[in-house]
Amino acid sequence: MRIVRERMSTIILRGGVEVENPLELALEFLASYSSYEAYDSSRSASFDQSDLRLANRGGARISAAEIAAILERRGKIERALRKIHADASLTHPTSSIPWMPLTQLFDAFADIHGIGFSKMTKALHKKRPALIPMLDSVVQAYLTRDDPEMRSPGSFGERATALVGSYKQDLDRNRSVLHEIQQELASRTYRLTEVRILDLVIWSLSAVT
Repeated sequence: MRIVRERMSTIILRGGVEVENPLELALEFLASYSSYEAYDSSRSASFDQSDLRLANRGGARISAAEIAAILERRGKIERALRKIHADASLTHPTSSIPWMPLTQLFDAFADIHGIGFSKMTKALHKKRPALIPMLDSVVQAYLTRDDPEMRSPGSFGERATALVGSYKQDLDRNRSVLHEIQQELASRTYRLTEVRILDLVIWSLSAVT
């Protein structure tokens, strides 16, 4: 019989907030959305309508008109994806992260009516799950709340990349705990990256506060 561990090391969020039950939070979320999280895209260099449908399964709510507009940029999106290794990870040293190609990828979505950071990153997360967090409204609010520079002018891609860079600060601070949670989830057949686990913790905590 498996012994369930009810508590795991604390995750420290901004403002000194301590999340003492990160594994439980992740498991509660996965109990409702396991079908989406279980999907593993093996087409790391391609981008088509199936990726946008998957994003909608994860709550992106991309309309038919928005899907058509995004697919008009398909060539530009795929060229940018090919510049980013499929195993690129935000847990790697800052100097080794492909920041410029990432900005180019994000800029491929610029000026599409109705498409912001949330829908874009939900569409791209599965393509580079260890690198690109889902920057939905909750995560954006968390990242910008105490950091006015995150609202500074720049291209669409530059602003999105700045948010990812800010996200990395939290990831680095909690890396060992996130890795521990990742291993525990893997033992239960959930294969999530540290990037996605941190997203679940931020979102789950914010949703109940």
